[in-house]
Amino acid sequence: MGANLSGRVSDKEGLVQPRLGDLPESCVAMVLMNMDPPEICKLARLNRAFRGASSADFIWESKLPPNYRFIVDRVFDETTKLKISGKRDIYARLCRSKSFDGGTKEIWLDKNKGGICLSISSKALSITGIDDRRYWNFIAIDESRFQTVAYLQQTWWFEVSGEFEFQFPLGRYSLFFRLHLGRSSKRLGRRVCNSEHVHGWNKKPVRFELSTSNGHRAVSQCYLDNPGNWVDYHVGDFVVDNPHALIKIKYSMTQIDCTHTKGGVCVDSVFIYPSGVAKEP
Repeated sequence: MGANLSGRVSDKEGLVQPRLGDLPESCVAMVLMNMDPPEICKLARLNRAFRGASSADFIWESKLPPNYRFIVDRVFDETTKLKISGKRDIYARLCRSKSFDGGTKEIWLDKNKGGICLSISSKALSITGIDDRRYWNFIAIDESRFQTVAYLQQTWWFEVSGEFEFQFPLGRYSLFFRLHLGRSSKRLGRRVCNSEHVHGWNKKPVRFELSTSNGHRAVSQCYLDNPGNWVDYHVGDFVVDNPHALIKIKYSMTQIDCTHTKGGVCVDSVFIYPSGVAKEP
């Protein structure tokens, strides 16, 4: 297809007619800059001119978050930084989920719009009673992107919290806790869920809270339900109006009514991503 588009042909009078491949790479690059990354990658397969233009740094810098240098410094080690070969390479590396902070957090870009998405492991959360094996345990599970979740057998005082400081691009962001009632496992190649410890969540709702250093706050309440399925519980939203300022986010979920016990819940992670953008890379 590329050869056909880039070759020259003559009309009946013998005049050479220009084809798509005759366009200067600089002109092609200006067109590509106004397209989304998936469209750019498709057009790069047309011919040599489009392939060369699609690698221009100024195209991919326009698709990267304005604070991409902060992200690169925070996420990549020195060895990886030395291997980076241009803005297109940075974009491609960030579109693949990348762990940092000792493997307790992951970051990736939405492949269509370049929005920042983050996931924070249960091991990066503060969980009341986590060191007492009578109540909590970290268990291995392949349904978590971190391969480990915090599992609660039973407690009177349910309290999970965390905080995270980062530079976010402009926009509105949503924060979720990813939870699962019951303990899932594989038996004879099939997924099964053990719900023997699930109790107490229908008596009082869980309180979710979110606050940010730039003045946003959200509070919500929700009963935990839907045993056997992972559920993303929406805590709230916050807005970023300065992409070069560090924002500290604090988040928590509590159910501290000590008139009854509760248990049988898996705490996987916290998700932060632009409102309306898919979470998975």
